[in-house]
Amino acid sequence: MAGILDGKKGIIFGALDERSLAWHVAARCQAEGAQVVLSNTETAIALGSVAQLAAEHDMPLIACDATKPEDITALFTRTQALLGGQVDSILHAVAQSTNLRRHKSYEQANYTYFQQTLDISALSLHKILHTAMEMDAIAENGSVVVLSYIASERYFYGYNDMADAKAMLESIARQFGALYGRKKGVRVNVVSQSPTPTKAGGGWKEIDFFYRYSDHLSPLGNADADDCAGVCVALFSDLMRKVTMQTIYSDGGFGRTILTPELVDDYREVDSRKLKEES
Repeated sequence: MAGILDGKKGIIFGALDERSLAWHVAARCQAEGAQVVLSNTETAIALGSVAQLAAEHDMPLIACDATKPEDITALFTRTQALLGGQVDSILHAVAQSTNLRRHKSYEQANYTYFQQTLDISALSLHKILHTAMEMDAIAENGSVVVLSYIASERYFYGYNDMADAKAMLESIARQFGALYGRKKGVRVNVVSQSPTPTKAGGGWKEIDFFYRYSDHLSPLGNADADDCAGVCVALFSDLMRKVTMQTIYSDGGFGRTILTPELVDDYREVDSRKLKEES
């Protein structure tokens, strides 16, 4: 039985191991009939288990540093040779912040690290899509999906320069959505995902608290990696052929919820304890 991506070809950037959002997206794309090429840096491939996953699931794996246009050019060239033509879809799941991993406060951020964060986590999308346009690497009416987080638009304690990178990333997605849409009908959308327990997310030391907090606040609870994959597959498919330049919130309603009865009860309990302590 054919899946909704039957006959489509795509590149998934950023899979590291079986917990990665990018890996879940790749596996779901393949299950829905797509041919998938995986890509990450040589260092990430060496440190993670994506090479083993790629071999087990018969997915080509091509090393590429998405901050280097020459690497991206080589990736598109090899991918088109392997898959027999242009790709229909791209997932950008590339992010890294040394400031975040070294727990540097936002106001004390190291600027060399900051520039690296922006280059890896945001400008890499610009470089990928610029190169794709120059090479005509994405087929007519193709689809690009970018993974982000709601800290791109709200203050989240401890998320550091990654919040700035995600804001830039989403702006780049909108710009290319307009340009690529007019040029070739290529859609560019953002998926803003719930905090998800991945190795990459582990660099944010507050991740465990925010995971519990967002699950508590979200009417549907946190979206997991499989939920994210489902949204991405829908955006890659022809079912969403007129959706572009949008941010889709795969977050259980977290982004639209401020107060819940449970949260009120929690604060009432805190207030009650304070009153008892003061009396």
